[in-house]
Amino acid sequence: MEHSELAHRGLVLLGCGKMGSAMLEGWLARGLPESSVWVIDPKPSDWVINQHTHLNAALPPNPAVVIVAVKPQMMGEALPGLQALGNRDTLFVSIAAGTTLATLAETLGDRTPIVRAMPNTPAAVGRGISAIIGNDHVTTEQTAMAEALLAAVGEVVHLDSESQMDAVTGLSGSGPAYVFHLIECLAAAGEAQGLAPHLAMQLAKATVAGAGALAMQAKEDPTQLRVNVTSPNGTTQAGLAVLMDQDKGLPPLIRDTVAAATCRSKELADG
Repeated sequence: MEHSELAHRGLVLLGCGKMGSAMLEGWLARGLPESSVWVIDPKPSDWVINQHTHLNAALPPNPAVVIVAVKPQMMGEALPGLQALGNRDTLFVSIAAGTTLATLAETLGDRTPIVRAMPNTPAAVGRGISAIIGNDHVTTEQTAMAEALLAAVGEVVHLDSESQMDAVTGLSGSGPAYVFHLIECLAAAGEAQGLAPHLAMQLAKATVAGAGALAMQAKEDPTQLRVNVTSPNGTTQAGLAVLMDQDKGLPPLIRDTVAAATCRSKELADG
């Protein structure tokens, strides 16, 4: 890990479910000593128990970072126990959806450096993407530290304002579920055309995963990649004529999908 301060002062991970475990695995793989990590979780998995971290032990007096990785509904119960670390130079990084910087500061103290982050579930395989935004008390060095920690499970982007977080939630936060459903729909459509269920699912998974990998690695943008595979009057063009219909195809459907998730994120943030 490039930040020796983490190893020296320690890192506290509040909540070690799927996302917390994915991050912890990434940090350890990048060289953060297990002895520098304190994990607080009332029901740790067998994997967490088998790591040589400080599990549910007394916290270090001045940790460099506290990662808040509990579900939003658990914040009211879990966060007050960390109040003593607030209003100091300990950085808090929250990945709790819908919990604003202001809400976190109400509990931790109004001088506490806090970064809010929205990762997504491909973090479990090191292919996530996290959007981050910090309050006015976060230093340049602390921002770099937060980015390094989240980079252990994928890409990191910086937001211009916290108001963008709801749209990020609607797009990349919830987005993996949309793609999983696309795989379901592709497989079901293949079955409807006569393919065996297991074969249709294998083809659907590999197609989505391969296209995603190509989109990430190719020099062309997705629009050009689509054009490249679309022969005039061919099979792909016939399919796209349905999918790209501006009234009842994918464009209005995805627009409404992301809008609905974004709206729900705003509602949750407003309580």
